[in-house]
Parts: sequence; structure tokens; C-alpha cells
Amino acid sequence: MRKCRWLILSLVLILAAALAAGCGSKPQEPQKEEAKEEDKLQIGLSFDSFVIERWLRDRDMFVSTAQSLGAEVNVQVAGGVVEEQISQIEYFIKKKMDVIVVIPIDGNALYDVLKEAREMGIYIICYDRIVENVNADLYITIDNEKVGTLMGEALIQACPEGGNIFAINGSPTDRNVDEVVRGFNKAIEGSNLNVVYTEYCDNWMAELAGNYVTQGLEVTKDIVGVMCGNDDLASQAVKVLSENRLAGKVAVVAQDADLAACQRIVEGTQEMTVYKPIELEANTAAEFAVALGKGEDITSGEGEYKAVETFNDGTYDIPYYKIDPIAVTAENMDKVIIDGGFHTREDVYLNIR
Repeated sequence: MRKCRWLILSLVLILAAALAAGCGSKPQEPQKEEAKEEDKLQIGLSFDSFVIERWLRDRDMFVSTAQSLGAEVNVQVAGGVVEEQISQIEYFIKKKMDVIVVIPIDGNALYDVLKEAREMGIYIICYDRIVENVNADLYITIDNEKVGTLMGEALIQACPEGGNIFAINGSPTDRNVDEVVRGFNKAIEGSNLNVVYTEYCDNWMAELAGNYVTQGLEVTKDIVGVMCGNDDLASQAVKVLSENRLAGKVAVVAQDADLAACQRIVEGTQEMTVYKPIELEANTAAEFAVALGKGEDITSGEGEYKAVETFNDGTYDIPYYKIDPIAVTAENMDKVIIDGGFHTREDVYLNIR
């Protein structure tokens, strides 16, 4: 009987030891996987907000391309709060990202934290908006001055006899706004168009655009056009014009080719929008980010995507890659937007019967 008890006890101890050994071996697999992930190129992607429709597309395309090239992307969204964006970039620095790609809320406010990142050996890409004097490793954007030029030319064509117009611009802290305004003013110079009311919408808040158009109409209702900083601002401008029975009578121009804007164009309440090939911009930016992270020279002129131009950020001439925008009206909507796969025909013509 005693031998039997010893035998049972021995079997129990052997079984317990085997189970303990098995349990101890399991965590090693995740550790291997974690080490594998850490070996991947790490990219931090910092958005100002997702208020503007296009940024969701930029995010998805950038992440997809970067991942296909073997990189990991950490996406942070600041919700339009500068302090939050600074904190998120500090987090990227702490996590020792290889590359930080930033769409700044306020370039001046981000200067110190991005300088710190560069001093830590992290590559910096200014995406769509420049951060001045920070000596970024790349500035990639749509040709913003040309965006303004296209809007100005569209208004001249829509209003051949000239007249009064409003200029409802985007955020005053966005450097791109200055470039768009410069292109717009050059385009209408010498025409019969006269800007009688100008405002800027802090943080790209569309509600402000509606308020400003209302205020402008209190000054004068004798207008032929409204230039809006983007399609989101245009949505509120058109709303106010409609309330004053001016929608479709006043030519509205903007940029981004948002779905709602394309619908307004075919419906006749918006004259034009500027399509910016964001898929090309996002995919190219992702390729540049991976190349920089690998230590490749992106200015050599070799390969499909190389930043052979330079842009002066206020202090430094930095690598620059710009993409041409396209003016979209009811006449070329199908060719540019629908055939190009940006929006579907069903969506664009949803309200047309």
C-alpha cells in the first residue's frame, strides 16, 4: 500500500513538472513575434484632425503602402489641438520612431518638438503643409499656388463680365493658405473681379465660413462669386447663399473634390473644385518615408520617386516634391473624378433625377 502511494505521488510530481515546463515555454513565441515587429521600420504619422474629408483617404493610402513595404505606421490624430499634436510627437520621439510624417496644425508651434526629433536622428517629412525653419528631410505637397491659380481662372471664366467677390480663406496658421491666396490673387490680377470682403477661418472651421458669408452679404449682396479655402468651407457658404436665394447664381470655387462638392457641381450650386491627386501624394510620401528610414538618398535623381527640387523653408533649402492639381467642373467631372475612381457615378449624381 505504501509503495502504491509513493508511485502515485511520483506520477503526480512528474505530471506537475511537465505542465510547468509547458507553461513556461509558451511566452517565448510572443517574445519572438515582438522582436520581429521591433525590427520593422517604425513611422509615426501625425494628423491635425479628420475634419477635412480627404485626410481619411490620405491615412488609409499611406498606411497601406507603407505596410506593403514592410514598415509599421503609428497614426495619431490631434483633433485640431496644437498641444495635443505636440504631445503626440513627443510620444513618437519617446518610442524612437525612424520617421515622423506630420500634417501640422500650426507649423510655428511645432518647431521646437520637431527640432528635438531631428536632433534625436529621426527623419522628418512635412506632408502637405510646411513647418518653417525646421530643416525637414522632405516637403511633399500638392502645388498650392497652382490650386489658387485654378480657382481664380475658374471664377474669371464663370464671371466674364467681372463683379464683386468674397474670399473666404482657410486657417491663418496654415502656410498653404498663403500660397493658395497668392496664386488666386495673381490669377485675377488685371481682371474685372473685385474682392470686396476677405476672411480667414481659424482651424478650418466650416461654421465660420457660413458666418463670414452672412457678414459679407450684410455689406453687399451685389456679388458674382465666392472663393472658399476648401470644399468644407464651401458647403457652409452655399448654405448661406441658398438661404439668400443666391445659390446657383453666385459662382463658388474651392478645393479637395469632396463628394458633397462634386454633387453640388453637377447640381449647379458650386462652380468648380480642385482635385488633388491624394492617392499619388500619400503613396509617394509612404515610399519616401520608407526610403529615408532605410538611409537612402532621396535627392539623387535615380528611381521613380526622387525629390530633385528644393523648397526654402525660411532658413534651409530642403528636398521638395510637388504634385499638380486639376480643376474639376461639371464638364470634366466624369473623366477626372468618376473614371479616375475617386468617387462613383452613383454617388456623384445621387441627387440628379
